[in-house]
Amino acid sequence: MKQNSELRAQARQVLSGSWGMAVIATLVYMAIVGLIGIIPLVNSIGILLSLPLGWGMMILFLNLYRGDKISIEPMFDGFKDYLRILGTEVLVYVYAFLWSLLLIIPGIVKAYSYGMTYYILKDNPELSFNAAIEKSMSMMDGKKMKLFLLDLSFIGWHILCLITCGIGFLWLVPYVYTAHAAFYEDIKEETVVIEA
Repeated sequence: MKQNSELRAQARQVLSGSWGMAVIATLVYMAIVGLIGIIPLVNSIGILLSLPLGWGMMILFLNLYRGDKISIEPMFDGFKDYLRILGTEVLVYVYAFLWSLLLIIPGIVKAYSYGMTYYILKDNPELSFNAAIEKSMSMMDGKKMKLFLLDLSFIGWHILCLITCGIGFLWLVPYVYTAHAAFYEDIKEETVVIEA
């Protein structure tokens, strides 16, 4: 497996030359989610709209990592297969919540074990709900701490974003999503080798 520093370097390399569109995509996403949150009539069903959008953002940067040009369109791909995407995402949140009722730490550990579910949904259109979650748990076996440490390595950037009144998140979000895509591709490759 690659070191987290290598994954971050790969993410920066992939984003090189695409930062402008990455920032625009993030701005569009944040604007939509923000509007969903402030419009009273929409707020009650906002989660039904924001979850597939969040999935679309992850896929947008996975596509970029795989060599596609960045565009806004993949952000809305979650609505093309709405019930499968939404149903699986809701199940992930329910499972993580139920585990967190035991104690906070088990909830966090389980959330990381479900961390590849969204990418698996993209690559395996025949899978949904528990099947995608179980595949993520299998892929993340022994790798949850590595992903946690990857996320932890961005803590300094999060602090800088707060200092800039949140403006820095327009650059941090693409960076984190692309690093997560690099992590997924790395462990997917390792999983394929082990299964072979």
